[in-house]
Amino acid sequence: MATSSHPSAALFAGEKPFPVLPACEHFAGSEKLIAKALELQKSMGRLFDVSCDCEDGAPAGKERQHAQMIVELLTSSRNAFAMAGARIHDYTHPHWKKDVDILVAGAGGVLAYLTIPKSTSAAQVAEMIAYVRDAGKKKKVKREIPIHVLIETHGALHDAWDIARLAGVQVLDFGLMDFVSGHHGAIGSAYMRSPGQFEHPLIVRAKAGVVAAALAHGVVPAHNVSLDLRNTYNVFRDAWRARHDFGFLRMWSIHPSQIQPIVDAMKPDLGEVADASHILLAAQRADWGPIQYQGELHDRATYRYFWHLLQKANVTGVAIPKEAGEAFFKDFPLA
Repeated sequence: MATSSHPSAALFAGEKPFPVLPACEHFAGSEKLIAKALELQKSMGRLFDVSCDCEDGAPAGKERQHAQMIVELLTSSRNAFAMAGARIHDYTHPHWKKDVDILVAGAGGVLAYLTIPKSTSAAQVAEMIAYVRDAGKKKKVKREIPIHVLIETHGALHDAWDIARLAGVQVLDFGLMDFVSGHHGAIGSAYMRSPGQFEHPLIVRAKAGVVAAALAHGVVPAHNVSLDLRNTYNVFRDAWRARHDFGFLRMWSIHPSQIQPIVDAMKPDLGEVADASHILLAAQRADWGPIQYQGELHDRATYRYFWHLLQKANVTGVAIPKEAGEAFFKDFPLA
């Protein structure tokens, strides 16, 4: 007899669920820009996360005030969706622990994630994660804050697989600018932008390595920024290549005009969304046994693919057929 079990339970029992995150992560450093980003998020909906930047955003000598400002914004009504995280200072900076203390104590309940930059080893990342966890316990934060890790140094790239398997890591971010700079001129500045960033062998190797490490451990791979602040088509093209040529599932934005092109480039194909809906509904009626659809055989292996695709459609604003939306998302809202 057929059951109506949900795909998240029927297809992934006992497995670590893959994070379902917005396709765009928008960076903002100053109070004005963070507030503007949160207001834009209210108007556009849950299409992107906001990353509040303590690393490059904080004026030297005012790191504490900057972190406190972020706490005030994230705990205010402006943070309507609780979809904002923060990038802290790197391991060598004297204020990184204070960043953690202030952010976790003040906004631990709503902080979507913490991003760790410029790590040089998995051991370093593990130490920083442990400090975040201890800070949460001391302040009685009743959740584990997800961790995003920037892969932008030779050491982090070397240890990417070990970093991705650390408990609590949700995203591996590729940091192109620091990665290129770390090659001491061996990679020219032209490769910080397109088309070079998708063609230089050392960068191609690095990007492919980050994606492979992330996906092998149930972690989301996120692509670096596009430097083009004027031509939205170039941003779209960068995001499209990141998604379709390399497998990145998320990308950074550094200007509000970049958000929609990134989301659009990362969206699943509308026709494939329709097929996914039909296939999963038929599979559900068959209690997740094999089915035929348009002359092809489908089973749990393809169901898993199409369920991931439908979830991605949901977070990128693609219209999902009504019956599938009611069956799969009405009573199982995304985290």
